[in-house]
Amino acid sequence: MTARDWRAGELTMLLVALALAVAALASVAFLADRLERGLERDARRMIAADFIVRADHPVDPMFAHEAQSLALSTANTVIFPSMVGTAGANGQPLTRLAAIKAVSEGYPLRGALRIASAPAPAPAPAPASAPGAPDREARGIPPPGTVWVDGQLMDALKLHVGSIVKVGASSFTVGAVITRELDRGFSFVNFSPRLMMRADEIAATGLITYGSRVTYRLLVAGADPAVAQFAAWAHARVDDGQMRGVALESLHDGQPQVRETLDRARHFLTFVSLLTALLAAVAIAMAAHRYTRRHLDSCAAMRCLGASQRTLRALFILEFAGLGLAGGVAGVALGYAGHLALLAWLGNLINVALPRPGPLPALEGIAAGLVLLLGFALPPLLPLTHVSPVRVLRREWGEASRTAWAAYGVGIALFAGLLIIAAGELKLGGIVAGGFALGLVVFAGIARLALWGAARVSRSGRFGALVRAGVGWRYALASLERRPGASSLQITALAIGLMCLLLIAMTRNDLVQGWRKSTPPDAPNEFLIDIQPDQHDAVAAWLRSHGIADVDLAPMVRGRLLSINGKPVNPEHYKGADARRLVDREFNLSYTTQLPGDNRITAGTWYGDTTTPQLSIEAGLAKLIGVKPGDVLKFDVTGLEVSAPVTSVRKLDWGSFKVNFFVLMPPALLRDFPATYITSFHLADTQRSVVDSLVAEYPNVTAVDIAPILAQIQHVLEQVIGAVQFLFLFTLAAGVLVLYAALAGTRDERMRESALLRALGASHRQVRAVQVTEFVAVGALAGFMAAIGAQAVGSVLATYVFNFYLPFDPWLMPAGIAAGVACAGVGGWISLRHVLARPALQSLRDA
Repeated sequence: MTARDWRAGELTMLLVALALAVAALASVAFLADRLERGLERDARRMIAADFIVRADHPVDPMFAHEAQSLALSTANTVIFPSMVGTAGANGQPLTRLAAIKAVSEGYPLRGALRIASAPAPAPAPAPASAPGAPDREARGIPPPGTVWVDGQLMDALKLHVGSIVKVGASSFTVGAVITRELDRGFSFVNFSPRLMMRADEIAATGLITYGSRVTYRLLVAGADPAVAQFAAWAHARVDDGQMRGVALESLHDGQPQVRETLDRARHFLTFVSLLTALLAAVAIAMAAHRYTRRHLDSCAAMRCLGASQRTLRALFILEFAGLGLAGGVAGVALGYAGHLALLAWLGNLINVALPRPGPLPALEGIAAGLVLLLGFALPPLLPLTHVSPVRVLRREWGEASRTAWAAYGVGIALFAGLLIIAAGELKLGGIVAGGFALGLVVFAGIARLALWGAARVSRSGRFGALVRAGVGWRYALASLERRPGASSLQITALAIGLMCLLLIAMTRNDLVQGWRKSTPPDAPNEFLIDIQPDQHDAVAAWLRSHGIADVDLAPMVRGRLLSINGKPVNPEHYKGADARRLVDREFNLSYTTQLPGDNRITAGTWYGDTTTPQLSIEAGLAKLIGVKPGDVLKFDVTGLEVSAPVTSVRKLDWGSFKVNFFVLMPPALLRDFPATYITSFHLADTQRSVVDSLVAEYPNVTAVDIAPILAQIQHVLEQVIGAVQFLFLFTLAAGVLVLYAALAGTRDERMRESALLRALGASHRQVRAVQVTEFVAVGALAGFMAAIGAQAVGSVLATYVFNFYLPFDPWLMPAGIAAGVACAGVGGWISLRHVLARPALQSLRDA
């Protein structure tokens, strides 16, 4: 039976849909498995230790003493931003913000730093030729009086090995170029070019003073039992908020920013793969329905010849189990090839050599294929094995169809579990499965109501023009209503397939372009911080005189959140890591009387009376820490307490890179506290000298060039977009399968009806009018629902995934209807072109 079905092409649709679903799921599973195995394998090298104690103040010596008592190795790093400079070719000073990293002897405890060195270049070399030299593992840390820098800083300051750079009050010789630093991290400061120096030479620079933003890290490494003992000891003293400003990092916390970036990409890719699996499930179900109808006579004959229900059931299970295994293996092979393409886009987000994937993704892919096939292909076949031979011969299904619905319920439950397992989390898988089920119910309900209403209207004669148009409209609508189950299923499948295709188009255009436009080309790429109050007017005038207009210098006051409504704030009271991190550090507070132009109030009202204590809080922070209008927040500002109620919640556009603050207050509350000023603006490449001259004039001012950050964001963005669009090829293919299966599902019935009409005397033109009208009605309704669904899903993606507002597209509705009519029209032409060319008697015999 399997060989005969394969030769007849009965199993082609099922096999292709199955292979596509498994390929989409397996490609993401292979990618996630390799990344996870690579991160686990290289975790120690990526944090340069086995365990880390991190603090915003010098780490308490008791941690080092405890580690040494357990025979563990230790090292220290100190990381902070600072301006470094050198003399340019024309004698003018060149300065850049660098991420200073001071390291002690023994660093790194795990892994290795790689450096390159080269002799001083000839008089007219390309800057920073040293990074191209062969690199090697660094032995030890920079020698006294020398620093190591990365290639970006070499280019920016026109340096070479042997050049002199000034760091604070000290000068150093560039001894080597850093080519690889695995534990660098992706924090804001670390996007700046790296300069590495000895920890015992920090004091001479005079850079670390009161108020300096410094991260202190104690690295610990050794035997696993001793490290575990030290970790337990450290957690007992740090957890539950016992030590403010101190955090502990283990192997599983290594490079959390990398993990977050990869997790976001993987989750969205998983969403796309789940969408492909859903479409494949619809295609499999539609193909199985057609398979069932075409095997009705053969099953009836087998029952009449003595085949039992058990025999037929075993035949179908064996045939489809074999098909599932074949489709699963083919899909896994295709998925492995697909994950290599995904890796080309996403793999270099993390600079480690990835191991080969394990067998689990392949096994999961084959299991997914079996669940898809057995859950969505067998239910339509079960009624054939449960009815009596007489009922099958009479085309009477009776109550046996209830078995199919029960089987569908089991299949859908198994498929929902598969989606949750493939998503890797209950929330994403549950949302996708629940949304798909809701779409099926809503689309099917609308289709049934629309068909019922259209048929009643056509028979009532209320629309005379429609009735006078001929038999086409009346017969087409009556035919659709005569088989409401099959027609609704066809319309629903068409709507889901079209919705996914429209969503692909939106993602490739509106969503992708909107994501890119969230950070416009003229976004601020330069920040000036640490501007003193007596320098406010002079710095603003300097910038305006050099062509940088509309500069707004905002005051910034540092404060730590103490309590909410009188209850002390404790990081351990919050479940989310982001919330714990935010409440455990100081906030940047500011004061103003005007609501910033790129802010909008989402709750409460902007304070109009600036004489009474009140504050406005950012919406994301308010949600994280559970604050709403009316709550009273208390801050510690330079040892004094400032308390005020929340009167408004603001939505900010952080992607604009304009100066924004979590908390804003009226000037009366913060004006008397020590403050510095900050501003941001867009700086063209030709204006780089403006900032260099400004920093030379005001040495205390720190210029933060975030152009590398913007470039990194754009790089990651393009990688994720490329990977998503590649995976959408699977979704596109599955969508095409759904369209084909939906249109082919009633092809045999349409052929029989068309032949019968011709036998009763209908002309080719009348038959064609009936079929075209039916397909237009089906396509228009499916396209209408698909457009609404695509707009809704696209808006959810834009809001909760891409974090930007997606306006309503008025052209999506006519585009969806046109696409539905076009697809249905093509299907109608395919169905009719052979029927109308043959005699009616031959068509009836073939049908």
